[in-house]
Formats: sequence, structure tokens, C-alpha cells
Amino acid sequence: MRILGLTGSIGMGKSTTAKLFAEAGVPVYDADAAVHQLYEGEAAPAIEAAFPGTTANGKVDRQKLSARVVHDPAAIKQLEQIVHPMLGASRRKFFADAEAANAPVVVLDIPLLFETGGEKRVDAVVVVSTSPELQRERVLARGTMDEAKLDAIIAKQTPDAEKRKRADFVVDTSHGLEPVRAQIKDILAEVVKMPQRRS
Repeated sequence: MRILGLTGSIGMGKSTTAKLFAEAGVPVYDADAAVHQLYEGEAAPAIEAAFPGTTANGKVDRQKLSARVVHDPAAIKQLEQIVHPMLGASRRKFFADAEAANAPVVVLDIPLLFETGGEKRVDAVVVVSTSPELQRERVLARGTMDEAKLDAIIAKQTPDAEKRKRADFVVDTSHGLEPVRAQIKDILAEVVKMPQRRS
């Protein structure tokens, strides 16, 4: 089984590309969704114990938690020590299910793949990209953040040009869904011929 790491900066079209991989029959592990699930159940009691007042009705209040840990590196580390082992378990279950289903390829959708050294744990990296103008337009159109917040997020992420350089495959989402579907087909045909690379 080959493991593809899927990444891309905010507004590049990564979530849509992940959906198109799933549509092509590839099991996709969404790291963000896995964290959401943990916050809505399993991780909530431990997070409440560590950070009292950050949960309500058995679920983590993401805004309260974020406000508590965002400027405190020790608190972030403590939160990671709670969540990472649970995430590891959910990822292992995903791999076991995919193996059992004889999936030739799986996709790990990890927004901060390069930032966390995740490229060492996959066989090939797919970077989703588009022009800076289109990226900005897409994110601001969501109406969930302003230019300043977007700039702050972009500043924290590995630059797109750097990601493209380090990618095995670059999916350009500037021209709609059909070209992306075609690129995915090519990637899937190619990746099964590649040697396993993960350490």
C-alpha cells in the first residue's frame, strides 16, 4: 500500500482535492476532521482536566481552548501530549481498515505536513496549489476572516513555492474540477509504480 501525503496552504483547494481522491475510490484520512472528532468525544475529559472551563456538554469549545493555549508554548505542548497519542491510534485504525480492504493507495490529508516533518511518513507528497490572487480571493470569500488574519496564517505556513519544490506531484486547482480529476488519475497511476519511501 502506498501512502500519499496531501497538503497545501489555506485557500489552495486541498479539501476539494481530498474529496476528489475519495470520489476516485481512495481512502482519505483527514487529520483536521480526526481532531474535531476527538474534541467532540474521547479527548474532551482529558482536555477539561488539563484546561478547566474549555469544554461544554462533553465537547471541547475550540475558541475557549484556543484562547487558553495560543500564546503559551507549554500549554500547546501539554495539549499535544493529550491529543497526539489519540490521533496516532485513529490513524493506525485507518491504515488497518485500508489494508483489510486491499486499498493500493491511501491519502493522508495533513495541512501542516512539511511543518511537522510528516513527509518522512509518506511515500509521496501531493501539494495543492493555485495563484496567490485566487488563494486570497477564495479565503476572503468565505467571510470567516479578514486580510490581516489571512496574512498571519500564510506567514506561519511553509511558503507555497517551497512546498511545490518539495512535492512529488503538484495539483493546480486554478482551472476547475475536471483538470484536477485528470491529475488525480495520473497521480494514482504513477504512485503505485513508485518505491515505498517512508521511514
